[in-house]
Amino acid sequence: MAKRVFKIAGVFSLACLLGGLNQPNRALAQSAPVAEVNGYEPKWWKEAVVYQIYPRSFKDSNGDGIGDLNGITEKLDYLQKLGVNVIWLSPHYDSPNADNGYDIRDYEKVMKEFGTMADFDRMLAGIKQRHMRLIIDLVVNHTSDEHKWFVESAKSKTNPYRDYYIWRDGKPNPSAPNGFDPPNNYPSFFSGSAWQYSAPTKQFYLHLFAVKQPDLNWDNPKVRESVYSLMRFWLDKGVDGFRMDVIPLISKQPGLPDLVPGTDFVKLWANGPHRDEYLQEMNKKALSPYDTMTVGEAIGITLAEEPKIIDDNRHELNLVFNFDAMRISRGDGYSARKWTLPQFKAIYTNHANVLSKTSWDTVFLSNHDAPRLVSTFGDDSAEFRVPSAKLLETMILTLRGTPFLYEGDELGMTNYPFTKLSQFDDIEVKNAYKAKVLTGKMSEEQFVAEAHQFGRDNSRTPMQWDATSNGGFTTGGKPWLAVNPNYAQINAASEVEDKDSVFAYTQQLIALHHAHPALVYGDYKDLDPENDKVFAYTRTLGDERFLVVLNFSGSSIEFAWPDEVKAARLVLDNLPGLHGTGKGRLSLNPWEARIYKY
Repeated sequence: MAKRVFKIAGVFSLACLLGGLNQPNRALAQSAPVAEVNGYEPKWWKEAVVYQIYPRSFKDSNGDGIGDLNGITEKLDYLQKLGVNVIWLSPHYDSPNADNGYDIRDYEKVMKEFGTMADFDRMLAGIKQRHMRLIIDLVVNHTSDEHKWFVESAKSKTNPYRDYYIWRDGKPNPSAPNGFDPPNNYPSFFSGSAWQYSAPTKQFYLHLFAVKQPDLNWDNPKVRESVYSLMRFWLDKGVDGFRMDVIPLISKQPGLPDLVPGTDFVKLWANGPHRDEYLQEMNKKALSPYDTMTVGEAIGITLAEEPKIIDDNRHELNLVFNFDAMRISRGDGYSARKWTLPQFKAIYTNHANVLSKTSWDTVFLSNHDAPRLVSTFGDDSAEFRVPSAKLLETMILTLRGTPFLYEGDELGMTNYPFTKLSQFDDIEVKNAYKAKVLTGKMSEEQFVAEAHQFGRDNSRTPMQWDATSNGGFTTGGKPWLAVNPNYAQINAASEVEDKDSVFAYTQQLIALHHAHPALVYGDYKDLDPENDKVFAYTRTLGDERFLVVLNFSGSSIEFAWPDEVKAARLVLDNLPGLHGTGKGRLSLNPWEARIYKY
């Protein structure tokens, strides 16, 4: 039976790799069912390794200091060499850039700074030629206030586009600006009220994010049809799916009542009464004719609610990003929170226990909204940056779920050494500064220190390609955001040629992940949940079994060899030549990661 499982899995993996990548997506959706692997229905997006590109920071091709689509095309061979087979492209749409592209002015145009639609088509063709796939950001909870829908909506209460957005009368208050208080007490994610007064019609519009990001009214069927139309536009071009930004927020609470003090407003907003109905409608009208990958940003969604959204039988989304692990070290605002390794491990174990065979997980610890991976979960000192970066990649690529890597993770890129407010570009930081420092709640020194640790600009500094000026990111004089000054020591050119680099090790891990069904569909078991230094787990599928041992500390320690693991063979070690074993125990060096097959 086990041999049959492996044969099926192997055939499917080969089919995913070689078949269908250059065919129209619409035809693929009607493919015949494939035999299950360990109870799971095989899908290409379950077997994928995804690499996120933040285009503004990836590669500048024309010297203007801003990354662009042609820069991505230039580096496709690099991504192919790394071994990833799905690219997630952060917003590339036409935008005034109030929130770096998450405020979209035109969904069917490319941002001028990034290039043209012809450049996009050329990039997409290059991706397909290299047997990779592309998913793009879908930002449809809100638009830019410069989108033609909103421009029309704001003109009058009788405009045909008025109900494309959420407008409400304010509460009369002669002492308030414009004579009105906001309609309710909703806060914005970017500080301040979630309501903005508009003088032409003397009403407020809702913006859960920036003032320039008005929320769409998903209760209006015309809005939903407009969204599905723009999705089909990109799918017909050959895009393979979407990462859906803050998608649980699309269904608002009826009547928009004031928040009761102490309410977890994010969870409230994420569980609107029509969320699942709208996602199912989206699936039916926009996604089902195509063979797509969909992953939702599960803001406000608890682990208990997550399976409902990604259950295959409910036809909503394929995957979601649950942020329990990524945000374990962060408290309110930019403050730090103490955490332990047992707490961290429990998140993954709980996911494994809660998700059924008809749902699938994601594995990630970094993205464009988070600080750098190694600076947050590893040790970015000169001594331990490389081994701890390798250890984190080991975990991400061997746990169960589709792994997502963020640009620069494969190099061990670190947080930027911010020391003053003027170095930040992020609107979130600027608004938080107004709310915290200008109101006297926090000193500027403390604020900058916290933003340095957790600010989003840490991950948005330009990609470090080589040791030349600006890290090879741009030939122009000044990049849009400063390059980390450690680019001479940490860069792609040196790592690609170094067999002991983070890049080379990540390359090996990705190849291992692609080659072994057990590392995709295999069962997961945490062998020592209470160990506060070591994360040790098995991945098993039939006769194929792996043991992964990770020392999450800067100290040398000993770990008891698991009784259930017999005659194991070392497959990969992030500290080659330094490992040691004794009878019944493992001697682990600081930040050492090992993968055994048994």
